Formats: sequence, structure tokens, C-alpha cells
Amino acid sequence: MGAGGPGGKPGGGPPPVFSGIIAETFPINRNIEVPGTILANETTDMQPEISGRVVSINFKEGTNVKAGALLVKLFDGDLQAQLKKLAVQLTIAEATEKRQKELLAINGTSQQDYDNASLNVNNIKADMDLLKVRIAQTEVRAPFNGKLGLRNISLGAYVNPSTIITNISQLNVIKVEFAVPEKYAHEMLPNKILTLHTADQDKVYYATVIASQNLISAETRNLLVKAIVKNPDQRITPGIFVEVSVGLGYNANAIMLPTQAIIPSTRTKRVIVLRDGKAVFQDVKTDFRDASRIEVTEGVNLGDTIITSGLLTIKEGMACKVTLEKK
Repeated sequence: MGAGGPGGKPGGGPPPVFSGIIAETFPINRNIEVPGTILANETTDMQPEISGRVVSINFKEGTNVKAGALLVKLFDGDLQAQLKKLAVQLTIAEATEKRQKELLAINGTSQQDYDNASLNVNNIKADMDLLKVRIAQTEVRAPFNGKLGLRNISLGAYVNPSTIITNISQLNVIKVEFAVPEKYAHEMLPNKILTLHTADQDKVYYATVIASQNLISAETRNLLVKAIVKNPDQRITPGIFVEVSVGLGYNANAIMLPTQAIIPSTRTKRVIVLRDGKAVFQDVKTDFRDASRIEVTEGVNLGDTIITSGLLTIKEGMACKVTLEKK
């Protein structure tokens, strides 16, 4: 605030002098920087479906595996023995069914006897299918292509469905999760391209928005967004912090004011405009902001003189003068 009393009363001396600027347009790239967290594209703990003793471990910690690769095998000797027994029974049952069919063709047996023989064959086959399912449950296989974590069991260990053998994560493609203020929620459309970088790497990665939460958080007034990132070298590890740059478009004629020129209140924002030598409080709407300036979208016209200092001492209609700040 310059010289002169804050009141600016007639006959009480010259009006006070404040700093100010002329509202002008500036070209801006509307980008916001928000923190994000890296997530694996897919990740899961590997646990057995049934209880049993580990008879083989077929993976190395920290290696990449293909979907379907056998990781751990549990003891299935008893099930294999039952399967062999049923296979013998099936051979006999099928031979019996064949004889009954031949006899039925010459009326040498009843339809009921043939149906019973056929039913016996089908029952044995169903029992064998059930055993094969149980045998498959003794195998822990990779559900997708991914990288394995640390091994938590040893050969011969007795495990159950709550035992975590290891974990697997898909890292050649990863996700980044971040939140944007509600005013930018409409910008977060699928396939929107973003950029991100980590604190310890100079390389810039590109991410593509895949989805956003279907509601805005009432606590933070932010929208949660997920984007997918190609990570072929697997240099980005899930859980790390990244800086996400969200492009909001280019505006060649944005009116940008210093942030200190904006007077916030409960329901609105205001600036003080000098008109005919007097201070006028003007409601405004704002949008994008950078480190030192904020975009005004309504309430200020080109060429308006905006007061930027002494805002707390100025009253509506007060006579004052403005010294324009150097650009």
C-alpha cells in the first residue's frame, strides 16, 4: 500500500495509492500436476485351493512366468490311485454295456438291463471327472503372465487355502491412480493421454485414462482416476510415487491475474476494480491456476485496472489511485 490514509475522505488529504495491473490476455497451456501412485496392472496372492503337502516347487523367486505355468504341486498319490481304480472299472463297465447293447438288438435282454449298464458307465465317468478336478486342485498355476515375488514356503511344507505361497504381478503394463479436483472431473474421459515421471528417473512416460470413479468424494471433493501405462522395461515398480501431468487444453486469450488479487469468501471470489477513481468490488469466476497466477473466466474485462495490494484496507466505493506494477 502506498502513501495516504486508508479512508480517502474528501478534504482529508490525497487518496491512498495502491499497486495494480491492467487486465490482459495471456496464452497458456492449462496443465495441472497431481500426485499419483503406481499399481500393478494385475496382482494376486498365490494360494492353494486345498490342503496338502508340497511335493515340488517349480519356480524361482523374482522371475517372469507365463500364464498356466505350474508353480507348486501338492501330494496327489491317493487321488491318482483312485483314478486308476475307476479307469479299470470303466473298462469293465463299457464292455458290459457293449454286450447288453448286442443282446438288446436280438431281444436277448431287457431295455432296463441295458439302461442300467449305460448308467453305470456314465456314473464312473462322472466320478473320474470329479477326481480330475480334485487332482487339478493340487496344482498351483500362474493365472496370467507376470513376475513372481518372494517364496513363503519350503518343500515338504503342509499348506492350506490360507497359505500365501508367493504373489504374482503383471508389470509390463501398469496402472497409475490419482485424484483431480471436481472442477476438472469432466476432463477425465477414457483414452485421454497424460504424462508422468518418477522422482528418480528423467524418462517421461505416457498414460491413457481407462476409467474414473463413478462419484466424487464428499470428503475431498476429488475424483479418483486410473490410467494405464506401458512399462516394457519394468523400471517402474508398483507402490512408488509419481507426478502426473494432466493437460486441460490451450487457451490463447486467457485473462490471468496475480493470485494475491483474488479475495476469497465463503460463497464467491472477488477482485477490486478501479472505476472512475473508486474501488469497486467485483465477483469473479476462476479456473486454472499456476504458481503465481489464476485464470479469471467471468467478472473482469480486458483493460480493467485491478488493485493488487492493500486489499484488506479498501472499502467499497473508496477513492484511491493505482500505481501500475512493472511487467
